[in-house]
Amino acid sequence: MSLINDIKHSRKPLAGFLVIGCAWATCFAQMPAIKAGIGASDAVLGTAILVSSMGALAAMWLAPFADRVAGRWAMPVFACAVGAGMIGAGAATEVIAFTLGMLLAATGSGVVDVLVNVRVSEIEARTGRKLMNLNHALYSFTYAGAALATGAFRELGWTPLQVFALLGAVVAVLAWMTLEARTPPEMETEIPQGAAMPHGLVWLAGLLVMVAFLSEASAEGWSALHLERTLGGGAAEGALGPAILGLTMGIGRLAGHIIAHRVTDTVMMICALLLSGFGLALAGAAPTLGIAYLGFGLGGLGISVLAPVTLALVGRIVPPKARLAAISRASVLGYGAFFLGPPLMGFTSELFGLRAAFFVIAAVLIIACATIVPALARGVRRNELAV
Repeated sequence: MSLINDIKHSRKPLAGFLVIGCAWATCFAQMPAIKAGIGASDAVLGTAILVSSMGALAAMWLAPFADRVAGRWAMPVFACAVGAGMIGAGAATEVIAFTLGMLLAATGSGVVDVLVNVRVSEIEARTGRKLMNLNHALYSFTYAGAALATGAFRELGWTPLQVFALLGAVVAVLAWMTLEARTPPEMETEIPQGAAMPHGLVWLAGLLVMVAFLSEASAEGWSALHLERTLGGGAAEGALGPAILGLTMGIGRLAGHIIAHRVTDTVMMICALLLSGFGLALAGAAPTLGIAYLGFGLGGLGISVLAPVTLALVGRIVPPKARLAAISRASVLGYGAFFLGPPLMGFTSELFGLRAAFFVIAAVLIIACATIVPALARGVRRNELAV
């Protein structure tokens, strides 16, 4: 019953999470077909996604502005921008058109992402319930379902444009569901001087979110290519990669929601990084599709809780009026993953193969476990003592 009540409490931002999950699962599960349609190499595809990711960076400034100017209409408008961008990318026959479509989708997705995390953080403060992992879990389950559906449509011969047109209709319904009954209270766009959490700690949390997004985006965006090209899988077998990632990330986040009151944030972060690093390394080394699926499953299960736990931590330790500013800054640094990930995966794959690219991401996760998590934990303890 408490789970149902938690969903009811956060149903408006949850619809925004579902928009993002449906859109990017549909995109990544079709990446082999999209890549072939625009005639791009691994390096060119990575560069195109890199350029389009500037939209995510714009979310740092657009999210507070949209929240202040558009109020309750901010999430619906930018959710529709996600759908429109994806349809444009699906209709593209050239790299430039694909990049522009992805730019619009990434901009809308970045703004929606920041706003839904802020809304959930506000609801957590108001109700006393930890809801971040639950919402991210439902996002992941939606991602898995959308990826599987996309694989089925590909097997039936649907083109990317046809799939994205269906996505547009789904996004329109979800966008309407995000509309709040009244305008949320205005949030500060700057962290007040003397606030309980120093700027350095916000950016350190953002760096950990970046590692989470880097591994998540790399696995989601390149798993289908790895399964189809490196291991010889078909369209449906390739789509299983993003689907398994989404499913296991949903399971991990749901488990995180259940045990959040019993396990410290630091322990969850360390376990997440180690398990995900092992899983992605296993996927990279996999000799068969089955082993690769296992690796991606472990990778998704591990990394699932890292971003929501970190963002929830940021929301809890800053003053209420600073939540939008703090989460926006942590998120935008996390979006740096979309700048580092595509060229890192694309050029590593071009030079050494996709197996090596997944090994590199696994190494990044292990390094973060040994450096960023201890530094963040020390900073949080100092901040709590200062308060």
